Amino acid sequence: MRRFHSFYLLVFLIGLCLFLISCGEKTTPEEETDQMAKKNEMKEEPKMDIQKQTFGQMPDRQQVDLYVLTNGKGLSAKIMTYGATLVSLGVPDRNGDIADITLGCDSLEGYMAASPYFGSTVGRYANRIAKGKFTLEGVEYTLATNNGENHLHGGIKGFDKVLWQAEPFREEKMVGVKFVYFSKDGEEGYPGNLACTVTYMMTENDELKIIYEAETDKATPVNLTHHSYFNLAGQGEGNILSHELLLDADKYTPVDAGLIPTGEIRDVADSPMDFTTPHTIGERIDQVEGGYDHNFVLRSGGGALVLAARVYEPKTGRIMEIHTTEPGIQFYSGNFLDGTITGKAGKVYNQHYGFCLEPQHFPDSPNKPDFPSTILEPGAKYLSRTVFKFSIN
Repeated sequence: MRRFHSFYLLVFLIGLCLFLISCGEKTTPEEETDQMAKKNEMKEEPKMDIQKQTFGQMPDRQQVDLYVLTNGKGLSAKIMTYGATLVSLGVPDRNGDIADITLGCDSLEGYMAASPYFGSTVGRYANRIAKGKFTLEGVEYTLATNNGENHLHGGIKGFDKVLWQAEPFREEKMVGVKFVYFSKDGEEGYPGNLACTVTYMMTENDELKIIYEAETDKATPVNLTHHSYFNLAGQGEGNILSHELLLDADKYTPVDAGLIPTGEIRDVADSPMDFTTPHTIGERIDQVEGGYDHNFVLRSGGGALVLAARVYEPKTGRIMEIHTTEPGIQFYSGNFLDGTITGKAGKVYNQHYGFCLEPQHFPDSPNKPDFPSTILEPGAKYLSRTVFKFSIN
């Protein structure tokens, strides 16, 4: 009997010891929080990366390079040295599926043969200058005319058709490429030597930032912008008429038959130009002769980096916001796309298959003294910033 009691006493003591040991291993809420924090620190941060590839050769056999920027969260951008051009922009939708949301070409030859400024850096002057003429400091200058009798997007060989020098870089929370081009005095008719820099940066916050800088040795008009054709459903995936657009602009500049501003600055209220609250692009487009191709006057007036536009694509949930320091933004609804261009992955681009939102100064400003000035003087520095920010709903 004593052996029986001794056995159970031993079992009891062993169980008690195990219980006390397990109690000693329990952590306090504070200790659990510290442990969770350490585990989170050990998780890999989104990996920012940049790679260089070859995209083709110019007719004179100069190599065209392609830089691939990724932020480790699904956002990616491919930018080539020809025209400092955004070739593709991969963006996830609400299901995590990634699509290229910019129209373009699969090859360098495609861009050189038929691109209507797909993804280009546009300059020396974005948009139109009437009859390709302006007067500055008492001298009349004649520019190349490439849009009927008018000058458009820098002329016959604007910044979109030249080879830029590129320098990739990495920072703690972004990767990017700096593109440099020197525009000589007299190029396309413009006065002054112009040293230009365009810097693309991708951040871990799902942003593609673009900074434009320029300096001159002689007074000259400067108006640089980015000219991607967007389709947030994916390039080639139908028209953009169901996209919902918000513009922080309560005025716009009406145009004549040649799309040159008349000089008037008109309220958008009670008109199909009113996007101060969201409307689909197609909702009132039939009321606009030829479709949208107009400069909108931003409420900010330029200078500060603020929201200018917001676009939402309901099927995929993709949202694109554009912040800029420019006083205007050109909204173009892809009216001249007509199915004659076969783009990336064999997709045919029909009318309204892409839209452009181009932050810039107003068209024909050198001939419109009441518009914000676009004249860059020697000793001054041109600086313009634009941010494309992506999210989902």
